[in-house]
Amino acid sequence: MADKKYLKNVYDDFFGPVIDGVREGIKETKKSRAAASPEASLKQAEDALQEARRLFGQDVKDFLTEEELVSMGLKTEEKAEDEKKEGTPPAQEAPKEAVQEVPEKEEPDPMETLDELIGLADIKHDVKELMDFVKIQKLRKDQGLKSVPVSLHLVFTGNPGTGKTTVARIIAKLYKKIGVLSKGQLVEVDRSGLVAGYVGQTALKCQDKIKEAMGGVLFIDEAYALTGDDRDTFGQEAVDTILKAMEDHRDDLVVIVAGYTAPMEKFINSNPGLKSRFNKYIEFPDYSIDELEAIFYMNCSRYDYKVDEEAKPHIRAQIVARKFKQLENFANAREVRNMFEEIITNQARRVSTLENPTADDMMLITIDDLMEEGALKKADEEAQALLKEEAPAVQETPAEEAPAEEAEDKKEE
Repeated sequence: MADKKYLKNVYDDFFGPVIDGVREGIKETKKSRAAASPEASLKQAEDALQEARRLFGQDVKDFLTEEELVSMGLKTEEKAEDEKKEGTPPAQEAPKEAVQEVPEKEEPDPMETLDELIGLADIKHDVKELMDFVKIQKLRKDQGLKSVPVSLHLVFTGNPGTGKTTVARIIAKLYKKIGVLSKGQLVEVDRSGLVAGYVGQTALKCQDKIKEAMGGVLFIDEAYALTGDDRDTFGQEAVDTILKAMEDHRDDLVVIVAGYTAPMEKFINSNPGLKSRFNKYIEFPDYSIDELEAIFYMNCSRYDYKVDEEAKPHIRAQIVARKFKQLENFANAREVRNMFEEIITNQARRVSTLENPTADDMMLITIDDLMEEGALKKADEEAQALLKEEAPAVQETPAEEAPAEEAEDKKEE
């Protein structure tokens, strides 16, 4: 409940005219009291106050003087005198309404969330192995046993859209669950969130992000952008600030750096401080066609869409075409998400032309929603051709090179 000074200020701004009107009515009441019955006067005053309470949410008596309350018939002179003697406040606050507490929604187990991710079998194994080791080392320490020092900081490498941020968020919660972090939140940044354009400002900007990440994980995407140029003193200042924070807050701050594989290795090896603190790498491979297709249908299920059977092979063909046409820069799950959004935009355009679309109409994705007929046929043909080109590479095995290797061995003998 707000204090009376605050309510008085609100009253002055918003409700003053209402009370002023009541006060004017008091004057008129005094003149006409002889003509009106006490019961009628009291009822008028009570009606006015009820309306005031409804509008203002407080007891308007709090803003009236003793004389005004008596004049309105809301209090007798004897009662007012008694309250003055007893020190009782002239008006009481309305009782507070009981507020029903809403129970907090229980968060899902982070390990179960990890298991539910599509693909990433090796990642899941690596994360579980890491968690088991960290958990036991903490238990040993709690029992007074010697524990092996372990770095909780991680390097995530791989192409975009392979689940690096998602897994980092799960790891933050897992670290909290086993007691090595106090909060378990994830703060995601890149170079723009750490580096400022003026000397001395970068350290302050970094410290703000570090403070936000305390008790959780600071996730730096494309971390190699911090030291891409030897002349970039701002980026180096950011790296130095982060390294110091990792040392000063080693018990309640974890840093995960992520990016493409080759640039990340170069970034870590460029600085002895980075190399000594980041010694655990997790490689995120590209998704297979089957996994990308499963991700598409996961999005459909999440947002209440269904795909017509006729459209399903064409959706797979589009995924194949997108993947093999952008092998170096393919964004994996992110690309599939973009494709999903394009398709449901087309679907919305089609359904909007229906006079009275049903729920089923708004849920169904048909072949007409994929692309124009000519473009769809071309995409199917491209996908088939790309799959044929990839087939020989998949069938190659080291066994074909064995005879040459054996001949070389015999030659050396």
